[in-house]
Amino acid sequence: MNVMDPTEVFRQEAAELFEVLEGALLDLGQRPDDRELVDSAFRALHTIKGSGAMFGFDKVASFTHEFETAFDRVRKGEIKPTQELISVALAAKDYIRALIEEPQSTDDIIGEAILDDLKRFVGADVPASAAPAAAPVEVQAESKQAGWQLHLEFETHILRNGSNPLDLLEDLAKIGPCFVVPVTDGVPYLDEMEPEDCYLKWDVTLHAACDKAAIDDVFMFVQDEMKLTLSPLEHAEAPAPLPLFQLLEEEQIPLQPAEMPAPAAEAAPVAPVASEPVKQAASQPEAKREAAPRREDAKRDDRGIATVRVQAERLDELMDRVGELVIAQARLTQLASAGSDLSIKMIAEEIERLASSLRDTTMGARMVPIGSLFGRFRRLVHDLSRDLSKPVEFVTAGEDTELDKTMIECLADPLVHLIRNAIDHGIEDTAARTAAGKTEQGRIELQAVHSGAQVLVTVKDNGGGLNTARIRAKAEEQGLIAPGAALSDHEIHQFLFHPGFSTAQTISALSGRGVGMDVVKRTIENMRGTIDLSTRPGQGTTVTLRLPLTLAIIEGLLIRVGEGRYIIPLSAVEECIELTAEDDRSRGRNFLNVRGKLVPFLRLRQILTVSGTPDQHQKTIIISTGETHVGLVADQIIGNHQTVIKSLSKLHSDVTIFSGATILGDGTAALILDVAQLVALAQSQTEKHISEAA
Repeated sequence: MNVMDPTEVFRQEAAELFEVLEGALLDLGQRPDDRELVDSAFRALHTIKGSGAMFGFDKVASFTHEFETAFDRVRKGEIKPTQELISVALAAKDYIRALIEEPQSTDDIIGEAILDDLKRFVGADVPASAAPAAAPVEVQAESKQAGWQLHLEFETHILRNGSNPLDLLEDLAKIGPCFVVPVTDGVPYLDEMEPEDCYLKWDVTLHAACDKAAIDDVFMFVQDEMKLTLSPLEHAEAPAPLPLFQLLEEEQIPLQPAEMPAPAAEAAPVAPVASEPVKQAASQPEAKREAAPRREDAKRDDRGIATVRVQAERLDELMDRVGELVIAQARLTQLASAGSDLSIKMIAEEIERLASSLRDTTMGARMVPIGSLFGRFRRLVHDLSRDLSKPVEFVTAGEDTELDKTMIECLADPLVHLIRNAIDHGIEDTAARTAAGKTEQGRIELQAVHSGAQVLVTVKDNGGGLNTARIRAKAEEQGLIAPGAALSDHEIHQFLFHPGFSTAQTISALSGRGVGMDVVKRTIENMRGTIDLSTRPGQGTTVTLRLPLTLAIIEGLLIRVGEGRYIIPLSAVEECIELTAEDDRSRGRNFLNVRGKLVPFLRLRQILTVSGTPDQHQKTIIISTGETHVGLVADQIIGNHQTVIKSLSKLHSDVTIFSGATILGDGTAALILDVAQLVALAQSQTEKHISEAA
């Protein structure tokens, strides 16, 4: 059995907490009065500190404790978080992450400098080694009740997370005289107990004229793991204070409520239940098993749906096995169709249905909401906005759009380049925006949406747009086009994706070397996607990435050219038409008239150097990438094919018109045509014909 390293589990949990912490800090910069954001940040810090100490990350626990101490005045509401304070807090978060992920690369001096900056911004005069003091209890003038009646019910797994209910009760007793009665009706029989579970509940009478916020502060870090019921206590004279743990020691906790000693029940009468009734645990063994704690590798989302953490390598291996199954199923279907045994055909159809369902289920398990990727760029925009002194608003949409996890990993770097370019080149500085009558704050929009079998990811800014004249002048300077050549704006803008091309006047840490957009285009094309670029002068630029849902299994169109068979991704196919005799004779033009529109076409026999006589009735497959349409002439269209993509070897890395290969039902291989490369080839041939005609 493969058992995960506990420290690796902690690192994975910490990564999720860092996302929560970073998101809360960034939101706090926009909404400094939001108490929920402060509490969310402190809960994440507190969990990292406790778990770090539990797993032996002493430096993490120590630094996080200092972080909490310095940031305590924000939690108390004594100061408001400024942008400078948020920036230092984000640096502290980065340092904690480095202590966990790469402890050997960290330096204590960096941590001390960050803490000094934190104390300077919050005005902390507490020594770094001092423990955080208990928050003072705020007593509202209008609070006239003598105290509160509380019912505490913790989740059974709370002890496993390092939380101790007795410590929380002790903190509650610091507010005022506190009397506790344990509720034992949920305690199972001894042979059914789990030693690490908490079965007790507590009824607490608190004699202190405090407000509800003071009580919430005590249970701030366990609010998601408990149910707290509060009701005001009527005016009554508080009994003589009795230490909490003395009371607990005097109590003999019984197994059944009926056996509770009378003096204990009289000392702390249970007040009437508040607005929400307390649910009693069922006595049946089945109900007790349902109330058992969740496993450490299982969670529930907001909808109550259970989720299980699975290693990514296992999903990749499962997808490989499903791919092999799809290939075997295709061979079985071909053999069954060639025979006459009906029973074998029925079995082949059933296996085909099951394999298709298993493929869809496995691909669904690999799908991840793209919002997990979008959240990373909030910090990027925040830092670039600060470094370039350009106030920028970052807006995202379509975070629930799902994409294959491998696609999301490959998409991270291209989006970084696009967002950096949008802020550095697209968004004008404050003076230029004011002179143009725009708001001082720029805007970056990142959106994802499903479009058929593709996902469209759009990066849009409201900057000045592309300078077409400057791009053309730079292209002529580098010899990419002849001076005075007739090119559309769309064609001129495509030079931005040429290696080494940049219109920046100076080279900075962010841009100027021309190594960004060509990397973006190459990466997107390697993902079998396309990239479109549109701009409006003075209003901004929009870059759209068109991506397939997955890189593992696709629907393809199987064609024949000569004796060979090839696959075209079905998502790129617009329509299929027959190549007429008139079009076939026009070998010098290579243009089709499709409903009044000229479409260039490529003869696959010429590109693939296939010898022999072509079929009498050749077919043309119209493919598209963005607004560009190209026809591919083949001998025969065989039909749809469920394609399991296999990578080509390094020996074939220079063959650019193929993006991979697949195995057909008869065991032979078929190459997958790279649509983007074929479109680029058709465009170059079209430009050549135009220049020759001119």
